[in-house]
Amino acid sequence: MTTTATDIDLLRQMRDGQAAAFQALYRRHQGPLYRFALLRCGSGDTAADIVQEVFLGLLTGSFVFDPLRGQLQNFLFGVARNLVLRHEEPRRRMASLTRAGDDEDDDELELDGEAPGPLDKILANEQAEAVRRALAQLPAHYRDCVILYELHDMSYLEIADICQVDIGTVRSRLSRGRAALAKKLRGPAAAAA
Repeated sequence: MTTTATDIDLLRQMRDGQAAAFQALYRRHQGPLYRFALLRCGSGDTAADIVQEVFLGLLTGSFVFDPLRGQLQNFLFGVARNLVLRHEEPRRRMASLTRAGDDEDDDELELDGEAPGPLDKILANEQAEAVRRALAQLPAHYRDCVILYELHDMSYLEIADICQVDIGTVRSRLSRGRAALAKKLRGPAAAAA
């Protein structure tokens, strides 16, 4: 087996019982899927569980990939997205029952760029955390598009395939998601203006 084997070749070898093919597929796709799930659900443990469920389903055949319908990567992202949505459903139901003015936008980002090295790292970590919090506050359909486009460099067509929507819907969700994200990152000062 070569390192340049395609996903289809590796999938075929995996189905023939070659453990090395499964390992190669896992190494190739685990990182991006984990990052997507982590940004989508906010929990490292949950993200790891989702990635494990994706690959276990691929291995056992409970998730059946059809190469005529697209790329394996898009299929795996779609499965991960569906698992995240299933995982979030109970929490979403509970939140709709207890929704009572959730205004936790108390972090405003201000970086002056002239800070010393260690402070730069702290500020960068705070900024990344603020982006993660803001992403977590976006509606799921906006969050999916923003994460897949901005952080995974996927095309509109790939995102439409993963989210099972039209390209126009992807464009709209991406635009609205970016605007909502920018508003959340500006914080309470922008809302008051």
